[in-house]
Amino acid sequence: MKTKSIFLALVLSLFLTNCVQKTYKRTVVFTLDASEIENVKKVAIRGKDKPLSWGEATEMKLNATNNTYQITTTFVTGYKFTEVKFVVNDSLEFENEDNRRVVFSEKDTTYYKAKFNKI
Repeated sequence: MKTKSIFLALVLSLFLTNCVQKTYKRTVVFTLDASEIENVKKVAIRGKDKPLSWGEATEMKLNATNNTYQITTTFVTGYKFTEVKFVVNDSLEFENEDNRRVVFSEKDTTYYKAKFNKI
């Protein structure tokens, strides 16, 4: 009986450890061009994977040298992509449309450049 319990515990532990997907740190530099929008007061990003979320927008910083907005975010994920949308003046882009899909680079950092509400 004891041998059967040990064997069952070993099989169960092997099964559970093989089900865990390996995760990686994926750094993404998001750059948004909002130059076609007048009176920009606030620019942010929302996304499906932590540290971003769909429920709360994460503010982006103005890069005054080229008049774009930028944020660098690191994801810890097993996926090869994430999904995001940008927010300008509390207006979410692509309302009722698909999210932007950001495919992670195999290199250290992914650089994602976008124009607000344009593919």
